[in-house]
Amino acid sequence: MARQHTYPVVVTWTGDKGTGTSGYRDYGRDHDLSADGPPPIAGSSDPAFRGDPSRWNPEQLVVGALSQCHMLSYLHKCAMAGVVVTAYADHATGTMTETRDGGHFTEVILRPTVTVRSPEMAEAALKLHADAHDACFVATSVNFPVRHEPTVQVAGQDA
Repeated sequence: MARQHTYPVVVTWTGDKGTGTSGYRDYGRDHDLSADGPPPIAGSSDPAFRGDPSRWNPEQLVVGALSQCHMLSYLHKCAMAGVVVTAYADHATGTMTETRDGGHFTEVILRPTVTVRSPEMAEAALKLHADAHDACFVATSVNFPVRHEPTVQVAGQDA
């Protein structure tokens, strides 16, 4: 039998300016995302949709979740393959297209820069991104492409 996991979260709207949603411009898009354990995340809508740019928006969180999941899957794959990663940073970008009825992501590009301990590990480190993608629960759940443009560096060598 397959194991199932649940992830309860609470989203609490904090944008009532005293008149509720009496008009499109009369309410804030601010909200808090919380779950048992971690501190709340202050959220809003994208500034293009009247949101607060100092708060996380759902689109950023989707890109962030894909990047986090890929990194965690990747580090696991590297550890199992004997590839020693000493640093990892991803500059991910998501692209969303607006339509008359809303919008949708068209792609997310992950651009991880990985540092490995020795030159012999570089080729395997590069190839393991495909395995990590296949193992990432979030990437295998979305209906748009998640592409990877990884870079591998060797510790102590110039990039």
